[in-house]
This record gives sequence, C-alpha cells and structure tokens, in this order.
Amino acid sequence: MENYNILWLIFIILSVSVFIFDLRLSVLKPHDISLKESLILCGFWILIATLFGFILGYFLGFNKMVEYFTAYIVEYSLSVDNMFVFLMIFSFFGIEKKYQPKVLVIGILSAVVLRLIFIFTGIALIKRFEWIIYIFAAVLIYTGFKMFVSQEEKVEPDKNPILKFVSRFIYIDMNYKGGDFFLVKNGKIVPTLMIAVLIVIESTDLVFAVDSIPAVLAISQDKLVVYSSNIFAVIGLRSLYFALASISDYFKYLKKGVAVVLVYVGIKMSISHFVKISPFVSLIVILVILSGSILLSVLKKK
Repeated sequence: MENYNILWLIFIILSVSVFIFDLRLSVLKPHDISLKESLILCGFWILIATLFGFILGYFLGFNKMVEYFTAYIVEYSLSVDNMFVFLMIFSFFGIEKKYQPKVLVIGILSAVVLRLIFIFTGIALIKRFEWIIYIFAAVLIYTGFKMFVSQEEKVEPDKNPILKFVSRFIYIDMNYKGGDFFLVKNGKIVPTLMIAVLIVIESTDLVFAVDSIPAVLAISQDKLVVYSSNIFAVIGLRSLYFALASISDYFKYLKKGVAVVLVYVGIKMSISHFVKISPFVSLIVILVILSGSILLSVLKKK
C-alpha cells in the first residue's frame, strides 16, 4: 500500500502541475494554435504519460506497467475518433480556433471528475458482481462491430437532447461570436453560444465514456492503473485536437482499427475466467492493429 500511496501522490502532483502549465499556455493567452505547437504539446503530454508509466513499473512491477501502457494506448486511440466529432461540433457552431481551447479545457476538467466516478463505480461493480464483466464485454463487442460497419458519423449538434431541454427554460444567445460564456444583456446575465457548445461537448463526452471505461476495465481493474492512464490520455486531448484538425487525412482507417481493438478487448474480457491473456500479449496485439490502420491510412493518402 505504501507504494500505491507514493504513486497516487506523484500522479496528482504531475498531472495537476502539467495541466496548469498547459492552461496558462493556451487558455490565458487565446491564439490560433498551429500544427507545430499542437504536435509539440502532444509529444510533451505523451512524454509525461510515458514517464509516469516507467515510474509505476519501478514501484509495481513489469506487468502493471504493461497494463498501464495498454490502457493508455486504448484510451488515446478512442480519443482520436472522439476528437473528430468535437471538430465537427466546433465547425457547426462556427467557433473560432482561438476560443476553442476554453471549451475543451472545461470539458477535460469535467471528464476527469466523471471518469473518476465511472471507473471507481465500475471496479466496485465488477468486484461485487463478477457476472457484470460479461455485460461490459457485450457492450464493447457490439460497439466495435457497430463502429466498424458504420459510415461517416452524421453530427447534428442543434438536435442534442440536453441542449434542447436547457434551451426550453433558459435563453441562450446563439448569435454571439466572442469567447465569453456569459454576457450582460438588458441588465440580465445571458449564456452565450459558448455555453451551448460546452453542453454539446460535455454530453457527447458522456456517451464516449460508456465505450472507453469498459475498454480499460477489460485491461485492468487496478484503480491507479486505470485512472492514471485514462486521465493522462484525457488531459492531452486539447493538444491532440488541434493536431488532428490539420492531419485528419492520415487517420482515415484509424476508426476501423479502434473498432477491431474494442472487439478484441471485449472478447478478452468475456473469456478472462477461462483463458488468461498476458498484458504484454494484449499490448502487442493492440499496437499491431492500431499501427496497421494508421499505415494503411498513410498509404491511402499517398
């Protein structure tokens, strides 16, 4: 337990410190984030996540380290597909690039809290009701097949049920084009278009969590491994978003690869009581699937 306490402390200090640095760099100084800057920030976040993975391996051993990296890669690859949806949402509402980080940062902070609740609840349910892993496995396999055969996603943010519900009771100024979440209008504080976008982003991320949480729980039920890998992937999404906005053509088949990964981890979860697949084997399989889909995308692009 002492090792876990040390690692939780390192994780909290490291993630909070780097996130504050990232916040000061982007949100407090609104600007158009270039491809070069976003790639540098992506690399920086991946480096931090990798560093923590090695620290975790030093304290908990090789298998726990492999579980961490496997969970991180799965969550990060799922996030790539999610970011394309966010890109369509921002484009639909016409939000300028320099204001988009403000929405993403708030979305990431709420995702950190929601994932804490979902992960700890999911692990508690698995420990109390072991049969629930079969439900999680079925969700993953179904989602994977659905993702593999589906065409390009049709995003209709204006039909988001939560936004429609809120709009029935609260007036939102949808014509405002600035970067503020609220403005004073006729002596009243009025939510702006930025709030509408935030509502859509938040509710969309909630749906994404239904896929991603069972996926990482199929890899490990260690709270520290699952939560730290998930959070390091989620916190790095802001920089990942701006990188993908510029190089999306090179990830044409990544969605198919992610779909195959979901089916694989679902099957792995469903047979876990009968067949034990080592964390290292799972890591290799997932890396081969994802790298193959990216390579195929690059060849298609050429």
